[in-house]
Amino acid sequence: MNLMLEEVINNEIHIVKNLYSLYLHDLSRFTETLDISADGAFHFDDLDLLWNEEGFSPYFIKHQDDVIGFLLLLERPFLKKEYDFGINDIFILNKYRGKGFGKQSIETLFKEKRGSYFVIELTENQPAILFWKKIYQQLKIDFEETKKHIDDEPCLIQTFTIQ
Repeated sequence: MNLMLEEVINNEIHIVKNLYSLYLHDLSRFTETLDISADGAFHFDDLDLLWNEEGFSPYFIKHQDDVIGFLLLLERPFLKKEYDFGINDIFILNKYRGKGFGKQSIETLFKEKRGSYFVIELTENQPAILFWKKIYQQLKIDFEETKKHIDDEPCLIQTFTIQ
C-alpha cells in the first residue's frame, strides 16, 4: 500500500473543510447534536479559528498521491495537559474503508510521533470503538479506558503510550 501522511498547508484548508463535512455527516449517525447548515453542509465552526494554532496539526491521508482522508492530531503547545498527542479525528473515504488504510495511517503516525496519547470516541459510535480496539490489539498497545461526558455526550477515552 503506497500510503503517506502529508501535513496540510494553508491553501488546502478548503479541502479539509470539504472532507470534514463528510466526516461530520458520518458522525451524525451517533449524535443528535450535529445538523446541516443552511448551505446543506456540515461545518466545524472552530476550524478557521484553530487553523493557525500551533499544535493543531491536520494531515491528509494519501494513497498513490490521491487524498483518501484526513487525520487531525492535537499536540503541544495546543495540548496543555498531561498528554503529548490527541488523535482528534481520523476519516477515510468510504471506498477506501476496510482495506487497512486507517491502520497504516496510525502506524505511520506512531513511527513519527512517540509519546503519550489519548483518543476519544462517542459511546454510540461502535465502528470507531471497534476500529480502535482492533488497532490496540494488532499493534499490541496497552491502553486504559475511562468513560466521561464531553460536551454533554457520553464518550470513551483511551490513553496509551507509544515508545
